[in-house]
Amino acid sequence: MSYFELRPLNDSDRSEYADLVHSSFNAWYWKKGWGADYFRCQPGDAAVFYDIYNDLTPACSVAAINKKTGRLMGACFYHPREHHVSLGIMSVHPSYCGKGVGKALVNHIVDFTESKGYKSLRLVGSAINMDSFSLYNKAGFAPVKAYHDMVVQVPGNGIDGNAAGRERVRDARVEDARSMGELEFEISGIKRLQDYLFAIENRRGLFQAKVIENEQGGLDGFMLSIKHPALNMIGPGVARTEEDAAALICASLKKYKGEAVLSVIPMDCCRLVRQMYDWKARNVETHLFQVRGEFKPFNGVSIPSFLPETG
Repeated sequence: MSYFELRPLNDSDRSEYADLVHSSFNAWYWKKGWGADYFRCQPGDAAVFYDIYNDLTPACSVAAINKKTGRLMGACFYHPREHHVSLGIMSVHPSYCGKGVGKALVNHIVDFTESKGYKSLRLVGSAINMDSFSLYNKAGFAPVKAYHDMVVQVPGNGIDGNAAGRERVRDARVEDARSMGELEFEISGIKRLQDYLFAIENRRGLFQAKVIENEQGGLDGFMLSIKHPALNMIGPGVARTEEDAAALICASLKKYKGEAVLSVIPMDCCRLVRQMYDWKARNVETHLFQVRGEFKPFNGVSIPSFLPETG
């Protein structure tokens, strides 16, 4: 590790970080013969990852910097929350793959997690990138859940059909945030109040947040989503039932008329997966939810995301 040093990212790194994220993912998927770019946006659009992650958790990042050239070799954000830490998108420049950069970044985040007394470190990682999987597996992560990456091309006039319970879905309000946290803790064992408030307040104009109410006036689920040239994605969110999750996704899809949108759907939620297929979704990849440390099985439907990404 003598030829690079680790430090947090700062605003002067923003442009180079965007290029790093854009080039590292596109190079990997091109190498695997996908025949299309992972990011079809301009490199500069990938700066949204820096902006959102830094908005949510300032200074919680680690970058590997070449001591001789000053070049950004790799970087990763991490996200401390009430009960856990999430390891965010890991990017290593194609020129520096296999040189120990990813291992150093992961070890830094593991050390942070342990030194602060958190009981678990979580991530959602590709199941087809064996180098990435092995990196995390060697660091003590174990897969506990498998997901379909499902893309829906929403027609210009919207989705044909509805979902049971759709009439119980409404826009989330600031006063819902605490109930959202209690529900997620019940279902997934984590809370992330700042994420809910960030999406509800939506100061960057990129997010929406939906909740589904029950007959008692409480919440049976919520769903965040983002719309941006670098990423159209529904999630993160939780729901008590697959039907509640489908209603939340159906309501969220209205925002993406004429566009493609990604959602990461639990493989064992067969009714929800079938509903996605009914909306003409196609599988594009498989992801694994992985945990280092304590984990309690989900008590409902938990849908992750890549932005915001807090496990």
